[in-house]
Amino acid sequence: MLKTSFAGIRRSVVALAASAATAVALLGASPAAQAQSALPQVPDFAQSSTDITFDEVLKQPRENAWASRNAFLKQVSEFDPNAARQIKPVIDNALDITFPGLRAQKEREEKQRLAAIRKARAAEVAAEKARAEQAARKAEAARKARSFNVGPCPADADVCVDVDGRRTWLQNNGKVSYVAPSMAPGKRGQDTPRGTFYVNRKVKDEISYEFNNAPMPYAIYFTNNGHAFHMGDPAYDSAGCVRLPQQAALRYWDDLQIGDKVFIY
Repeated sequence: MLKTSFAGIRRSVVALAASAATAVALLGASPAAQAQSALPQVPDFAQSSTDITFDEVLKQPRENAWASRNAFLKQVSEFDPNAARQIKPVIDNALDITFPGLRAQKEREEKQRLAAIRKARAAEVAAEKARAEQAARKAEAARKARSFNVGPCPADADVCVDVDGRRTWLQNNGKVSYVAPSMAPGKRGQDTPRGTFYVNRKVKDEISYEFNNAPMPYAIYFTNNGHAFHMGDPAYDSAGCVRLPQQAALRYWDDLQIGDKVFIY
């Protein structure tokens, strides 16, 4: 508890500043003089049983000295921040003499601690941003799914093809689960058949014997007349199949199974 008047506190602070100036002058003396004689007297407002004096800071074991230094500066700063600023270089110089390397070590550890905090905060911000972006993508995908025009394709179809719209997509229990980025139906005279069909076989490394062994990777047949979904260049219309880019062909291959319903309109 404070037992002195405000005026007494101010006098003590002035005395502390004067002692600090004396200590700075004595730092050029021998180590013993620097460590012992050049120590400012603690103000009379810091004499309770729980307060730490300047001398006591330097009498601490090395592992406790830094914490005591911080506590001492804190108690001085609570009464006069200017006095704390004046005394800080004095006590730090004394620490450097009494405990060589301690201040550099603690300052380095503090920098590392602050860097770790900044890194952790940056990681939290990045993670939160990623979560927000993922939520936004899901919301946008849900919005598109709700607004996607499925035309006459029935809810129980597993895959739909809009020939005229040059669109095709997968469905799961009536909900659009994937939309191919592009597709190519059969050219005029070799039109892709329209109607309801079912997947009847799958051939991963298929070739077309009818068209000089042309590759038809990831072929998913839905008629017995050679009509299938398969990987190919959607820039060119097919000979009746539904041609898909690689990503879509792989997705269709993974999702569609024998017996799945195909609806083409």
